[in-house]
Amino acid sequence: MHLPYIVKYSIKRIVLLLVTAFIILTITFFLVKMLPDPPIAGNEQAQYSFCLDQDILGYYFDSPVELEGYGQTMMNPYLDPQGRWHYFYKEPIINQYGAWLTNIFTKWNWGTSTAVEVGNSAIGIIGDRIQPTILINVFALIFSLPLGFLFGIIAALNKNKPLDHFISTLVMVFISVPSFVVISLLLLWLGYNGSLPTGWPVTSDASIGEKAAAMVIPVLSLMFGTIATFTRYTRAELCEVMSSEFLLLARTKGLSKFNCIIRHALRNSLVPLVPMIIGQFVGILSGSIVLEQLYNIPGIGQLFIQCINLRDYNVLLVDMSIFTLISLFASLLVDLSYGIVDPRIRMGAKAS
Repeated sequence: MHLPYIVKYSIKRIVLLLVTAFIILTITFFLVKMLPDPPIAGNEQAQYSFCLDQDILGYYFDSPVELEGYGQTMMNPYLDPQGRWHYFYKEPIINQYGAWLTNIFTKWNWGTSTAVEVGNSAIGIIGDRIQPTILINVFALIFSLPLGFLFGIIAALNKNKPLDHFISTLVMVFISVPSFVVISLLLLWLGYNGSLPTGWPVTSDASIGEKAAAMVIPVLSLMFGTIATFTRYTRAELCEVMSSEFLLLARTKGLSKFNCIIRHALRNSLVPLVPMIIGQFVGILSGSIVLEQLYNIPGIGQLFIQCINLRDYNVLLVDMSIFTLISLFASLLVDLSYGIVDPRIRMGAKAS
């Protein structure tokens, strides 16, 4: 069966994406496991339960007696209710890696938390924390897109005029100012005067109105830089297209300037702009790590910082996996979007 070029190209890219993700996560696993282990949190019973769980998962092994030559990899000895001593030792890193892959592919078990939420599933913790991060970044992108395109179109239509210079100056300012500086100013102007909350709701049963109000400041802080980026690229692409020969030919045939821009200029400008939108989402996601820490948002960005500070390596591996996969899938969507926006681009087609 003859598959279309876009299908064959997509299959090749997905396979390459999975191989790349596997290599990145493998390197990450070995680097993380080479770090010194933190002390196990909780009381003695909780520590003993954790060691038993690690033994079942294949990361530790249990010995009834103390072994020589394993001093640096030994956990504290524990006495069970039957009066038997248990000496837990870490498996060699290569054995832990094999157990890690086996648990993921056979049980979808990424390990348990050692510090953030001791004993809880690492993948479950990520599932509880990912919603605020996704909501804030998606809303920031949704509100930034139309404003960025609008200001870019206005600047292009008024090229080298005072309005264009004014918009371009604001664009350079907001591109240069980091998002954590913007959120600090917004907290001073809108938060500490009582207009908006200065942090994420502490209780999980907060109303929709409280959550919506709490999202205003972080969403705005992400929007300013994103709007400036969209404005800059839209203006640049439109100015280039508007000076092209095919658009001048359309004007000489009697097509109005407005119709030229809507029917021809904007459509041709979308070819580089749509991939930029997808890439911008990844950029926003990375920038929200600092914002979540400043605004106390219980998302995967704040969780990433917590895992580093508390040395919770199992949760850290899952968190890094999420960021890696989002970045890789975004790059895949960027490539595929070229063929969707402009059908003349046939992904994977051989030159005739």
